[in-house]
Amino acid sequence: MESLVSLVQISIAAIFINNFVLSRFLGLCPFFGVSRKLSSAIGMGMAVVFVMTVASMFTWIIYRYILDPYQVTFLRTIVFILVIASLVQLVEMTLQKFMPSLYEALGIFLPLITTNCAILGVAILSSGENAFTGKSFSFVESVVNGMTSGVGFTLALVLMAGIREKLELARVPKPLKGLPIAFVTGGLMAIAFLGFSGLSFF
Repeated sequence: MESLVSLVQISIAAIFINNFVLSRFLGLCPFFGVSRKLSSAIGMGMAVVFVMTVASMFTWIIYRYILDPYQVTFLRTIVFILVIASLVQLVEMTLQKFMPSLYEALGIFLPLITTNCAILGVAILSSGENAFTGKSFSFVESVVNGMTSGVGFTLALVLMAGIREKLELARVPKPLKGLPIAFVTGGLMAIAFLGFSGLSFF
């Protein structure tokens, strides 16, 4: 029962309290670049959820059974980036074959997932300490953290896309049209998500 409570705490924290986009301000490039349309935002979100989840699995195993035992943890960043790059390549090939329209819509932002600091951040945090207990994540906790961090990223992306689609029909002052109003909107969303930082489980 305690482990289930721990998983729920990790999930809520990853989605709302420590949202990678709106609280940690990581992965802002695809957040602003792909959030013009809801369809492309959902597609990018699903790709990020998959990459974050699988990357958390592989990086936890590599860190626990190779890097840490052989005392080569200084290679962590390089190894994690290689794992993430491989997963992104797999996602890219899959989308190109089965969903070419989505592949075209995502454009340059799809391969940029490789250098998305949010995904690398999830991989590093998943192999580190649990923020609630101060102990290292277990394998299951690591996977749940990765998956729900991806869900949080997708939530932020979808919310932003919905707002930006509405803004297309609004009377926005000319100097603020496009990216400037997106920055203002992102800032207001971050302030709104700051309210979740008051949540306490204890």
